[in-house]
Amino acid sequence: MSGVSRRHFLSLSGSAAVAAISGPANAAMGPNDKFDLVIKGGDVLDPSQSLRGKRDIGIRWGVIEAVENEIPAARAAKTIDASGKLVTPGLIDLHSHVYPYGSAIGIPADELVQAQATTTVVSAGDAGVNNLSALRRYIVAQSRARIYAFVHIANNGLSGFPVAELYNIDYAQVEACAMALAENPDFLLGVKVRMSENVIARHGVEPLKRAIKACEMCGWPAKMMVHIGGVETKELMSDILDLLRPGDVLTHCYSGAPNIAGAFTNIVQDGKLLPAALAAKQRGVMFDVGHGGGSFDFTVADVAIPGGCTPDTISSDIHVFSGNSPGMPYLPNVMSKFIPLGLTLEQVVAAATVTPAKIINRAPKIGTLQIGAPGDVAIMELVEAQTSFVDTRNNKREGKLLLKPVQTVINGVPFGRPYQAPFAVR
Repeated sequence: MSGVSRRHFLSLSGSAAVAAISGPANAAMGPNDKFDLVIKGGDVLDPSQSLRGKRDIGIRWGVIEAVENEIPAARAAKTIDASGKLVTPGLIDLHSHVYPYGSAIGIPADELVQAQATTTVVSAGDAGVNNLSALRRYIVAQSRARIYAFVHIANNGLSGFPVAELYNIDYAQVEACAMALAENPDFLLGVKVRMSENVIARHGVEPLKRAIKACEMCGWPAKMMVHIGGVETKELMSDILDLLRPGDVLTHCYSGAPNIAGAFTNIVQDGKLLPAALAAKQRGVMFDVGHGGGSFDFTVADVAIPGGCTPDTISSDIHVFSGNSPGMPYLPNVMSKFIPLGLTLEQVVAAATVTPAKIINRAPKIGTLQIGAPGDVAIMELVEAQTSFVDTRNNKREGKLLLKPVQTVINGVPFGRPYQAPFAVR
């Protein structure tokens, strides 16, 4: 079997077994073979390779086969003209809500592609252990966009929204959650918990402790995604931060949402960054934006970013309610908001490609335009014009660059024209 042992062959799945026999896909391509799709003439920006410049991208059999200065037109079965456009790896949204029909707030992932240029999305706690299998069987399996998930520590997930899922702490079932993690290591990333007072009442750090325990019981290094914004007390915010482990994700990190009494209890208090926030950042806790409809405040970011708490990942927290809010938290728009805050274009693209790919343990296979990676490509217009951005508390910032999605390719197949015949994905 071409040097592959039977045991090794059987340990591989489908296309992986074929690749092991035939060698790298690009090695099998002859000099006169056509690419299935060539994205021509774009301004390619791929932070995973420190690449910026005009390039053509050739895709064959769903995989990136070439990134070259020019690919002859005769070698393209189909072509997308990306002249004057920014071409990046397909965007990865680390915090989204993509469980329609099974949770109260989800949007179909494929409906978001053309508004977000997202080829991979993460369901942020839409499902708990009781409705996780339906998410996997009926949503993930039928979506073109790649979907991963954090399972909610509450066994009902967000199915009861807007009713709080953890006023009754008995919904946080540790062993059941750990079992779900153990059974789905290819799909799940870890556990989600929402720690706002209006979600957990006065249970303090107990929901987070239960979620961490489930991660530690499951048998693999599961991560936490911890939602903040209006926690019960100022002291509780530091207690939450102190519990987070390296690699865990603090989402809504720049939230300015107050608690029930109207007090500001997030990582910036009385105009100062909490020492516990900086300590968490320094020990490897990942700071995620999670803009949403109420969870991003420019004035918090104004203090936190110069104070050392820069965002590791930029995510949308897009759902049926946030998508209709004035902040317009579609991922390219959220990325654009961080350029007036001092981040470069390269940094905001990295925060929505290579960095989230590492967090979900899929680097270097996604979040990159490296040869051999899946043919996931985002084509966007980089609009240079005066633009007014608004956060979720009606603060405004003026910017001069705006990212607008034009076309998205997932596994080598574009959303929209040019169509592939036969139309096939994965």
